Amino acid sequence: MTGDVGPRENSRARRPGGMILLALAVLLLLGGGTAVAVGVASQDADPPVPSATRSSAPSTPGGATSTAPGAPETAAPAPAALPVAVRVPAIGVDSELLTLGLNADGTLEVPQPGPDYDKAAWFGDSPRPGDIGPAVIEGHVDSAANGPSVFYELGRLVVGDRIEITRADGSVATFAVNEVRVVPKTDFPTFDVYSNTEGPELRLITCGGPFDSAARSYVDNIVVFASLV
Repeated sequence: MTGDVGPRENSRARRPGGMILLALAVLLLLGGGTAVAVGVASQDADPPVPSATRSSAPSTPGGATSTAPGAPETAAPAPAALPVAVRVPAIGVDSELLTLGLNADGTLEVPQPGPDYDKAAWFGDSPRPGDIGPAVIEGHVDSAANGPSVFYELGRLVVGDRIEITRADGSVATFAVNEVRVVPKTDFPTFDVYSNTEGPELRLITCGGPFDSAARSYVDNIVVFASLV
């Protein structure tokens, strides 16, 4: 893994329709149980998961515009500045954002052991936070060596919690949680996570559920869906 994957302008300049094809490549990783690597030893306790009483709210697009029939077309807005940090006050997350891409085999890169392991990472081939489409941010849940990592508490988020993305120009895009799901890695909701949206949205992804000691990984993913406020 390299943490300095540059921005891919061609993939972000268009509506994320091409993300569906890209998601198929990402599915190779997500379905294989290594979307967000975790500890490699037995765990004392599983990370938090959403309670059974959590409800979902319909996604409310932010920033979407419409043009009346016959009205002159306007130039597409400039892309949002690159994301550099993520803050989730409800669970104490305040992390620098790495920019990662795909491995040679088409799987999603993840922060590797070392000084960047406990940082969150923006998937650089997804839209920039604040642009139309689903921006994707991942983070580790824990490690055998150091215990809980950046997204250990992700499953505690509830509908309405805020997620703040700071961008390189100093602006902050604020998102509200719509839904928190626990999904088997063998049945990852690729379409829901990566497909087109009407407005700017955000996805946070980590591992969760029971820890499989034999496979040395968690059996589920926790996925947070959020929309721009």
